[in-house]
Amino acid sequence: MLRDDINAALKEALKAQDKKRTGTLRLINAALKDRDIEQRGHGKDPLNDDELRALLAKMVKQREESAKIYDEGGRPELAAQEREEITYIQAFLPKQLSEADTRAAIAAVIAEIEAKGIKDMGRTMAVLKERHAGALDFGKASGWVKEALTAA
Repeated sequence: MLRDDINAALKEALKAQDKKRTGTLRLINAALKDRDIEQRGHGKDPLNDDELRALLAKMVKQREESAKIYDEGGRPELAAQEREEITYIQAFLPKQLSEADTRAAIAAVIAEIEAKGIKDMGRTMAVLKERHAGALDFGKASGWVKEALTAA
């Protein structure tokens, strides 16, 4: 389970006295506990691994945005800190597909479900999310899906 991996990494970082990694892993655990409490309030089970990966991907995206803002604001040391946190978080996510691999996956799904036009975009995205959760940047992928479907 992904939770166990995160906790094991936290123990390892504590033993190694790696303060930056420990801090990032504690942030992950805090976000995880917040979401579990929220889920419990709605009568749902704690996050499963797929939901946890989505939470981690959101954390990565937040840090990328922060790093960009810090760079624009002339604070490269804070941007570097955000990027370092990204590397610690990404260790728990599946490897991201390249643009070429993403486009190939999109083409395969479109052919498989016999998508004919833009009206099939929702179905196409649903299959992609089911098969490649955590491995695709769906913000970019949706543009590529739209492009592929309009060409079809």
